[in-house]
Amino acid sequence: MDSIFSYLNPDASGSATGPLAGIKIAVQPTIGIAGWPARAGSEALAGYLSAGSATVIDRLTQGGAILTGLTHASELGLGIDDTSTSGRAVETKTVHAELMLDMAGEARLSACRGNLWGFKPSWGRVSHTGIAGLIPSMEACGILAQDPATIRSVLKTVAGADDMDFSQPRLDYKEISADEIKPAQFTLSVIGEAATLLSGDERKEFDEEIARLKRYGFNVRTVSWPDYNLCLTVHRIVGSVEASSAAGRYDSVRFGRRAPGTKNWNEMYLQSRGAFFGTLLKSYLIQGAYFQFERYDAYENACRIRARLLKETSRLFEQADSLVFPSQKPAQPVSLDALYEQFKLTAHANVTGCPALYMPSACAGGQGLEFAAGYGADERVIALGEYLHRQRAGGKL
Repeated sequence: MDSIFSYLNPDASGSATGPLAGIKIAVQPTIGIAGWPARAGSEALAGYLSAGSATVIDRLTQGGAILTGLTHASELGLGIDDTSTSGRAVETKTVHAELMLDMAGEARLSACRGNLWGFKPSWGRVSHTGIAGLIPSMEACGILAQDPATIRSVLKTVAGADDMDFSQPRLDYKEISADEIKPAQFTLSVIGEAATLLSGDERKEFDEEIARLKRYGFNVRTVSWPDYNLCLTVHRIVGSVEASSAAGRYDSVRFGRRAPGTKNWNEMYLQSRGAFFGTLLKSYLIQGAYFQFERYDAYENACRIRARLLKETSRLFEQADSLVFPSQKPAQPVSLDALYEQFKLTAHANVTGCPALYMPSACAGGQGLEFAAGYGADERVIALGEYLHRQRAGGKL
């Protein structure tokens, strides 16, 4: 089996017509495709085949896309570890794009690792139906590609209302093209608190990227978001509580392998989780259970803080067209602290539900930048990416 793929489509073909005709797409195995393996990186789901396809898969095939195969995923898509090959198929140009879960920044981190463009849409922009997620209020179906124009085409095909997803909001989205981006009339706000999390060399590269944006003619300013670091705390508490509940789908009650020899329902539940979930995921679920049953007051406070963060981001976007954040390449997570170290520059978009686009670096270090737009303004941040991609392709600055 190809080291990039956990499963190759034996009939990799697509429609000759449609907006994605001829476009090859890889899929993370957290996204269901009828009859394909749906292990999602977990021993709990070893041998399981999807009974049906996710809504995004149906829309891809209807749009003419060629489904090449399944990549390898970290367990249930949580974090980026050495087992994950998300982005590798795009990086090697085996496919044009890949779909994968973004629960705390995974799609954008995979893009950073592979020097690709990576996008997390607004929460609810893309249907959750048929996706094996863990954090319902924060996760989104991310898109990786070599360029933002491909991301736009894929998003336009898979996004939109789905009557099977009852949590999905109904929002109107405005089409914006790269031609409408006028740097002199476009304000970019750099979040100062995020920049302070960088090391000396990382900060130097980030400053070089910001200087390049200024030379393009953008109005760039540094602003303060005093509660920025609370995004990670909120995600850690609220996300783990949601995961502790959502993982019940995969611990032999509804789906997943069942531990033998148990005497009652509770033993079956506990022993199946213990036998088939990995150490990192179990630690995350135990953390969630702690906040759910022992420190519910902390969970309630985290929910209140999250509501405050939503208001604060709305105010920030009243003064800017896009917020700018640095990025870092992900390291192997060996503990919960290391897992959340990966997310310290990305979790904000999942907590607030805002769309975020990772742009690969133009510098040798390869950190890149992340641009966030207001909730529902997905096309604005993609258009910004297309504009910047054109400038680079034209050799400007």
